[in-house]
Amino acid sequence: MRGMGGGRRLPELQRALGPFVLPVGVGIVTTALYTVFSNLQWRSFAAPSWDLGIFTQLARQYAALEAPIVTIKGESFNLLGDHFHPFLVVLGPIFAIFPHAFTLLVVQNAMLGIAAAALTYAAIRLLGSRTGTLFGLAFAFSFGLQAAVEAQFHEIAFAVPLLALSLTAFLGQKWVTCLLWAMPLVFVKEDLGLTVAALGIVLAVRSRNPLGVWLAVWGVGWFALASLVILPLLNPNGAWAYSSSIDLLKIMGDPASLFQPQKGVTLALLLVAGGVIAVRSPLALVLLPTLAWRFLSDNSGYWGPTWQYSAVLMPIVFAAALDGIALARGSRRRWLRGYGRQAASVSIVAALVLTTTLPLFTLTEVAGNISTDRTIAATAALQVVPDGALVESDIGLMNYLVERTDVFWLGNKNPLPDYLVIDLAAGGLPAEWTSAQVVGEALHPGVAFTTIYSAGGYEVARLAGPTP
Repeated sequence: MRGMGGGRRLPELQRALGPFVLPVGVGIVTTALYTVFSNLQWRSFAAPSWDLGIFTQLARQYAALEAPIVTIKGESFNLLGDHFHPFLVVLGPIFAIFPHAFTLLVVQNAMLGIAAAALTYAAIRLLGSRTGTLFGLAFAFSFGLQAAVEAQFHEIAFAVPLLALSLTAFLGQKWVTCLLWAMPLVFVKEDLGLTVAALGIVLAVRSRNPLGVWLAVWGVGWFALASLVILPLLNPNGAWAYSSSIDLLKIMGDPASLFQPQKGVTLALLLVAGGVIAVRSPLALVLLPTLAWRFLSDNSGYWGPTWQYSAVLMPIVFAAALDGIALARGSRRRWLRGYGRQAASVSIVAALVLTTTLPLFTLTEVAGNISTDRTIAATAALQVVPDGALVESDIGLMNYLVERTDVFWLGNKNPLPDYLVIDLAAGGLPAEWTSAQVVGEALHPGVAFTTIYSAGGYEVARLAGPTP
């Protein structure tokens, strides 16, 4: 009899797990493919920026139960004075177990996998298994997420799943769950407080529940507290470091400056990613805070679809598309109901069309797209730098040194290092800095360095002592 009971329970378990099989599968595929890409990028010694090194230092500090002092940004620089991201304390125990810079890339990829699983689950409920799964994959490999993976780790890695889980709860009319997933976003990055506020307003209107108003107040309150109090208090310059990039008076005097081709490309990609129908949903309003600070800034690096800046927009635009489809089905307009049945296909086809232009396409021909020509030289350069050394470096090998040495970026005023490590080919050095000796003399006049390694564009110089 016990065996028969167990036999009955198995189909029940299968039915219970059934709705989660495809979403979990999409999440696993997303994490796996992005990790393959990250691994190849890591092994090729590609260094898009200094950010992975910065966040590795932060994780290393948190793992040691210390304040996030990040010497790459400057001596005694507390990274909580750069951006407000106390949520990143969760990296501490992870880094304590896996003390490697590459760990952060895996964590980011796993976060994107979780977001993909959540969006796929919501899509399948609305669109059916086949279309919903393809829609989930379109989100998983959207331009914003691929650009973020290529740029390596940033704090927004945690914002993407939190947004996805909150917005899918919104789609399921689970208002309290939506609120609970959205609340921690204010601790991921300061500007997300405004995103939370926008979501709170939409939640209040849709649910007719005061919880949305409370969420909006929570978002605005934390944005104000972070940007006006906490960041200026912890920043060495006594101000929010990024507020100066937005000059509203200048923009009002020259409104034509708002119109830039890169901004148009970003908007066009968002429009097609959301199957156009995303604009039908009030959730599209949640895009506005991020688009506003990006497009109002005088930093052109924020305007286009590259780097990590569009990653937080992806769960919003895809959730808005699902909501728009659901709203279109109940429309009185026949043409809108008809388009609502096709809109998901627009997102799916757009993702396919863009495939060849995005980073993951390099996996189709690894040998031709990902160079390992400098791997041997880079590995040898790293081997001559001992653990625990104080190192001054450009971005070339910074990410590989930071987990076991004390790294300073050579663009700041730093203490005298034990070693100089430079990448003449891709380290971002001024053209006139043609060797480690030249760099040493420019940064530390009167101090002698001895070059102990030079190959493949990499040079390592060791402190020799004061000159006579």
